[in-house]
Amino acid sequence: MPEGDTVHRTADRLHRALAGHVVLRADLRWPSVPLVDLAGATTTEVVARGKHLLHRFDSGTTLHTHLRMEGQWRVEHPGAATERALRRTDLRAAVLTEPWSGVGLRLGMLDLVPTAREGDLVGHLGPDVLGPDWDPEEVARRLTGSEAFVGDLLLDQRVLAGVGTFWASELLFIERVLPWTPGTDLDPEQVAALLHRLHRLMSTAARTGWQGSTGIQRAGEEAYVHARSGRPCRRCGDTIRVAMTGAAPRERTLFSCPTCQGGLAPTDDGRAQRPLGSAPRTSRREGYRRGRG
Repeated sequence: MPEGDTVHRTADRLHRALAGHVVLRADLRWPSVPLVDLAGATTTEVVARGKHLLHRFDSGTTLHTHLRMEGQWRVEHPGAATERALRRTDLRAAVLTEPWSGVGLRLGMLDLVPTAREGDLVGHLGPDVLGPDWDPEEVARRLTGSEAFVGDLLLDQRVLAGVGTFWASELLFIERVLPWTPGTDLDPEQVAALLHRLHRLMSTAARTGWQGSTGIQRAGEEAYVHARSGRPCRRCGDTIRVAMTGAAPRERTLFSCPTCQGGLAPTDDGRAQRPLGSAPRTSRREGYRRGRG
């Protein structure tokens, strides 16, 4: 799922392309969206709030979208590129102006609401790591005041907005914190270091467009632990682990090093884990049976 740095870059790109321009046509392909004609309205701004996008118009209306797992917004030239996009079966929203078109594909959430009621959709969010409301002292209070696991707290958008499994896993590894540490067990200096590094890493990613924590931009080397279960830790050589965290039906995956971070997840039985994407081993007899069809 795209995280806050990606969503903020998306908002910035849409804002630079569409702000100040009159909407020539809008195509919103979402069954619950009210029939509101946006043609003639002018985009005033496009902003991110955590993982949410708010596209505001001078008509007093806001187009709210969320990318979820596979969604994206693209900026297209008018003409052939836009017409091709409008024919796509996965198109969910399009805002067309004279210089540029904003095209939303495979979006996970879409609402059209009065701008004054945006809070109905995003008012539950905690301080945005990359937003003007970022307040590390308030977030620290929320983290240390809860007995929930710190990994779950970082992923809880009500505690702080914008963090997903990539940044939660990488941050906790770098700071040598076990994701399954209760928030109440964290000391103030530890929390301050966590939040300072989180803000710095995500701000850099939002600015550069490169999501990574290792400082290496070669493909496959951007992360210390995320998506590296079953592979050696880049720091100590132990095997990176993956485990589910959170309550059903909102479980998430977190990656960690048991040596660098001091333990296993409560649900981790310690059995060997294969690298993600690797095929399970089969016995010679089973392989023979498969080969024989």
